[in-house]
Amino acid sequence: MRQIINKRICIPIVLLCLMFNAFILNSQVETSEINAAVNLKPEEENLDVFQQWVKWNNPGDMLLDLLAKEAGILYDKRSLEVAKIRTESEWKNRQAVVKEKLSQIIGPFPEKTPLNPRVTGVIKKEGFRIEKIIFESFPGSYVSGCLYVPEKIKGKAPAILNVIGHNQESFRNELYQVINYNLARKGMIVFAIDPPGQGEHVQNYDTTVKFSSVGYSVVEHNYFGNYAFLSGYSCANYFIWDGIRAIDYLVSRKDVDPDRIGVTGWSGGGTVTNFVAALDDRVKVSIPCSWANANKRLLETKAASDAEPTLYHSFKLGIGVEDLVELRAPKPTLLVFVSRDEYLSLQGAREMYSEAKNAFAVLNGSDNLGFLEEDSRHWLTPKIRLAIYSFFMKHFNMKGDPSEIEAEVFPREQLNVTPTGQIVTYLGGEMIFDVNKRIAEKQIAAIENSRGNNHDHLSLVRTKAMQLSGYEDPSDPGNEFIINGRYQREGYTVGKYAIEVGSDYAIPVLLFVPDDNKVKHPAIIYLNPKGKVADAKPGGEIEKLVKKGYIVAAVDPLGTGEVKNSAAREHTESYTALLIGKSIPGIRASDIVRVADVLSRHEKVDPQKIGAVGIDDLCIPLIHAASFNNLLSSLVLIGSPGSYRSIAMNRDYRIGFTTREGGGYWHPYEVDFNWGVPGALTAYDLPDLIACIAPRKIVLSGMKNQMMEPADEKLVKIETVFPRSVYSSKNVSGNLKIVPDGESVGALIDWAFKE
Repeated sequence: MRQIINKRICIPIVLLCLMFNAFILNSQVETSEINAAVNLKPEEENLDVFQQWVKWNNPGDMLLDLLAKEAGILYDKRSLEVAKIRTESEWKNRQAVVKEKLSQIIGPFPEKTPLNPRVTGVIKKEGFRIEKIIFESFPGSYVSGCLYVPEKIKGKAPAILNVIGHNQESFRNELYQVINYNLARKGMIVFAIDPPGQGEHVQNYDTTVKFSSVGYSVVEHNYFGNYAFLSGYSCANYFIWDGIRAIDYLVSRKDVDPDRIGVTGWSGGGTVTNFVAALDDRVKVSIPCSWANANKRLLETKAASDAEPTLYHSFKLGIGVEDLVELRAPKPTLLVFVSRDEYLSLQGAREMYSEAKNAFAVLNGSDNLGFLEEDSRHWLTPKIRLAIYSFFMKHFNMKGDPSEIEAEVFPREQLNVTPTGQIVTYLGGEMIFDVNKRIAEKQIAAIENSRGNNHDHLSLVRTKAMQLSGYEDPSDPGNEFIINGRYQREGYTVGKYAIEVGSDYAIPVLLFVPDDNKVKHPAIIYLNPKGKVADAKPGGEIEKLVKKGYIVAAVDPLGTGEVKNSAAREHTESYTALLIGKSIPGIRASDIVRVADVLSRHEKVDPQKIGAVGIDDLCIPLIHAASFNNLLSSLVLIGSPGSYRSIAMNRDYRIGFTTREGGGYWHPYEVDFNWGVPGALTAYDLPDLIACIAPRKIVLSGMKNQMMEPADEKLVKIETVFPRSVYSSKNVSGNLKIVPDGESVGALIDWAFKE
């Protein structure tokens, strides 16, 4: 009886409520038409989270600022340790420690094998001759160079290795010819060689365009440098080894005094000069000019350089550019810099010199360390060139006038060592890719072998991947969404939020919330490398998901979208991270977990149903995040690269490529390493991380190969055989879905959330 009465009472109340709501809605419609002249006009949406946000008014600087700050902390720690060194024995011990760490950072050198030098031609001129030389740095790896030999050498002459900077023509450039000519006319033998990626030593030579398929020297250095970084060492290894072997050739000549060997170079050549002079004890005199002084001042101002001078985990291991100079102590060394350098920091150079002076003083070489700075842009000015000649002549005990004389400059083609203009089209031989491929093959075989014991392997993978990627598990329980605006759309709202990560940076998030009466919703983290706004327009992919009842958090991880690097070239972020033992995927993985954590505490989100969608290369940090943390219940990976293996095993790849507007023939692309984890192949690959996520549900849709093109069936099978075996061993084979591209995102997500 009571139930009947309650129903009779409730029904009229419900009807009254509905009538009241209708009245309110009608009133709002009518009210909106009153005084319409003073109402706000329709506005265009601005989905920038940091719009009019003073604290975060330079979002494009966030990632580089964070990395520079962390690098500075490591660098200051190293500097404090060095400042405590007082005695000769302490400095010598430091030198030994640094050499050991450098061997770890740079990687082992191959055994010395016969150079098999050959002379392909000779140019005879008054007072000197030029011998065109090819030698083998190791079997099948050819190095081309021109040897300037003075006439009428009495006894044995001092010899100088001139290492070339990032000029595509290499030593054939007029500036280098002037220096080589002058050194030779003053009585020194000069050997100028082509570095990898330059002159006749182009690594990715395309016979169709008659140039590198990826671009000029810096781009090639980054391109093959990324191979080395994946395998856990520095591509500087190849530049240094070619230099050491060039010295081997010099000292093998009867006209060279082995006790008077010098090295000089400018820009990138100055970097290699510093490496070779630090690691080869035969170098008596070193003059590095305007070289990549990757200390904290450089990272604060011009940012990290290309792959060649970037030493794997060097800051993390307490090694700075000062150490390379201090390894030279007490041997004669002249450091040369300019004040308006577009790429380098004079302040960093001054601080480096100040520290190095202590080592030279304690080791009785105060007079052997020189420092020259010139008010100029990045160049070898007449003042600098005179200083080079003078310093060599002084420390080689040579008489004569160091003044520069007018040089005979040859057409660049006349200095070609090969008849075809390229080593690869003349002799073939091995390139850096070929050497690294053998290294990577051994690493991949070790990973395959480890996979034989699933449990132990996956545990090790998780641990090593965290370490190598530099992932830091978010531990701040105070993280929250901070609102900076919201738009009402039909059926849902779009909120502009940021998650502040201490005082270092903030993660921009667009939060799409359905207008419905559901208490809890499944939530999706949406990651598009084109930015959080790419699919955020009305009628777009995100709206379709919201209208299915999902809350969607579209996120720009550091370095993408609204927080995309706007301060320096694309590769600077990943190479700075590499110096400090971190990676961009690791940093972004931390951001993804932070967003998942904040979402899990949102009043309208079901914390047990938080999934994520990753697109293209942003699948990589997402895979890392999900393997490290269980907050994500399911993943949809669209266009994910299949593995690091496929990159290391193929001469051509296009992940990390950005087409450069106006770059033309010389500079069509920028190449970054934002997708890579340095040293990953020493312990794991992407399929191992996917296996770590089992038994949670994963969709792999439209997997891509190393060219970021759809992978064929054979490659998909190779890349998924191990994850499939792990899912099968856990009796959840159905939780790993592998499909070609084409299914809608909504359908894939529905499958991922289906219980």
